[in-house]
Amino acid sequence: MANFSFDIESDYDKAEMNNVFDQTQRELDSRYDFKGTPAAIEWLDDKKGLKITGNGEWQIDAILDIVRKKLATRGQSQKTLDTSKDIVESNLKTTKEVPFKQGLDQDKAKQITKLIRDEYPKVKTQIQGDAVRVMSSSKDDLQSVMQLIRAQDLDFPTSFTNYR
Repeated sequence: MANFSFDIESDYDKAEMNNVFDQTQRELDSRYDFKGTPAAIEWLDDKKGLKITGNGEWQIDAILDIVRKKLATRGQSQKTLDTSKDIVESNLKTTKEVPFKQGLDQDKAKQITKLIRDEYPKVKTQIQGDAVRVMSSSKDDLQSVMQLIRAQDLDFPTSFTNYR
């Protein structure tokens, strides 16, 4: 009997994030309400997040809205953005660091495996580092698991890889 499997990961598409960054930068350069202000967007160390600079908290929120819209148009999850860091104000500038969420820690992986076990007892799950391997002898069960995970309101992005 053939066994089928796939991995559930929490990752983002780096090329799409580059596109989102470039589009946001272009919109900031062309918008009238950002002319003459310190409004800017930069990469955090090694493109692991964004550093947003603005006049005040309202401008930071406006730039974050632009980033969210660009993510949506490119088909990326907004859950990738970790907006939990505080806003820093100094020298008439306001900055906020927004790192990207990446990787499943043990708690998130256990949450996913418990959810799958409760709904589909025949499907086997295995935590492998920062991914969860899902195995079954039925492709239909695996597709149902994917629908289940997509339907959940998890606080982190999920993606499916390594289909076998």
